[in-house]
Amino acid sequence: MKRNRKIKIVATLGPASSTYEMIRALHEAGADVFRLNMSHGSHDEIQEKHKIIRQVEKDLDSPIAILADLQGPKLRVGTFADGPQNLEWGENFRLDLDKTPGDHSRVCLPHPEIFAALEPGSHLLVNDGKIRLRVEDCGKDHANCTVVTGGVISDRKGVNVPDVELPLAALSEKDRRDLEFVCNLGVDWLALSFVQRARDVWEARELADGRAAILSKIEKPQAVANFQEILEVSDGIMVARGDLGVELPVQNVPPIQKRLVRKCRAAAKPVIVATQMLESMIESPMPTRAEVSDVSNAIYEGSDAVMLSAESAAGDYPIEAVTTMNAVAEEVEADPTYREIIEASRRAERHSVADGIVAAAREIAETTDIKAICCFTSSGTTAAKVSRERPRVPIITMTSSRETARRLVLSWGTHCVMTGDLERFKQAVVNAARATRKAGIADEGDQIVVTAGVPFNIPGTTNILRVAPCDERLIYSTDPE
Repeated sequence: MKRNRKIKIVATLGPASSTYEMIRALHEAGADVFRLNMSHGSHDEIQEKHKIIRQVEKDLDSPIAILADLQGPKLRVGTFADGPQNLEWGENFRLDLDKTPGDHSRVCLPHPEIFAALEPGSHLLVNDGKIRLRVEDCGKDHANCTVVTGGVISDRKGVNVPDVELPLAALSEKDRRDLEFVCNLGVDWLALSFVQRARDVWEARELADGRAAILSKIEKPQAVANFQEILEVSDGIMVARGDLGVELPVQNVPPIQKRLVRKCRAAAKPVIVATQMLESMIESPMPTRAEVSDVSNAIYEGSDAVMLSAESAAGDYPIEAVTTMNAVAEEVEADPTYREIIEASRRAERHSVADGIVAAAREIAETTDIKAICCFTSSGTTAAKVSRERPRVPIITMTSSRETARRLVLSWGTHCVMTGDLERFKQAVVNAARATRKAGIADEGDQIVVTAGVPFNIPGTTNILRVAPCDERLIYSTDPE
């Protein structure tokens, strides 16, 4: 399914988008990747959504990527004996391990690992940061705090600890069970919550054992501080601005977003910008102007994908939300300023023959009348490098691996096509010409750039670049075997 844009759209599935008809409509409206939120729904429900997505993929003959988002460890307070309590500025409030229901002066925080990491002066944020507590003194089983920002606290509200690196694994026991389930199911990407350091990613990678690509969610200050090492061991990144905006001052999030997107682009790894992109469309058929500007900003930065959460999962207007995001993307990418920004922010990365070939492919496409860059890829690495170049022309990625095709759906600008096993480069060029014509990107009188590695189906062997006609008769009369 050919899109009139390069950036991809990730849509979260939920109660508002769980039927075949709705999922197909979302894909036709512009959703390229479907996110399964493992925080909600049973394994049976997740399996049913996965089955429907694969049926839509088959019916429309269009590769679709599935992203399973693991919940991560959830830090929450206990319960209160007399219902919600109003905490006011300057009051004292204690957190401890006592499971007795709380009152106005204390509540249980059943996470001894938090107390082990706290220091006087640390802050605790409750209920998405609406309540802020400053630790005055603490021990292995308690923290005596002063209320810095008051508010209503109630049963099982979430707790964030922004000031310290917690001695917690990114994967809870639930996450481990979920990971094994979705990997056996056949998802393409795993999103890791609560990543703080590179070893969190390695743990998930070892458990996944190649069955899914690993995408790290950057939602904690520690992940920002350790970003380069996290990026190196991840296959992709999600800038999860929700929790990031809770644990850091909100004004810090936009520059962090820009820095992380550029680092991902330089590393040729896909990056998703997520959270509250069209939040008002949960209840309204129209977004706010500020939301449209926010989505546009992520597109101008060169992000690989933008994501809808509750808008498509539980909102009243899921199709309208996808349609709006698609329309914004098409309009921004048609703006001449978009190309100026993308090209000005391109960072040269030349470390291998493949790097040189994909850079040459982009330069040839931009200086002559080339309709598309067609790259044959086994593992997806070459296609990711072409995507990093952010060329002006479409990228046709051709592979015999359905798993590779699905994972590449997340990458900027890619139009993924399945092809059979190849033995000769001439056949690769013919297949590229056919795929480009079938997608409506080129006609017989046009030219394309074809890159491939010979021998075929060996990762990391990209070593050929060919400017070829889209007319098969010309290919057979001019191409060597």
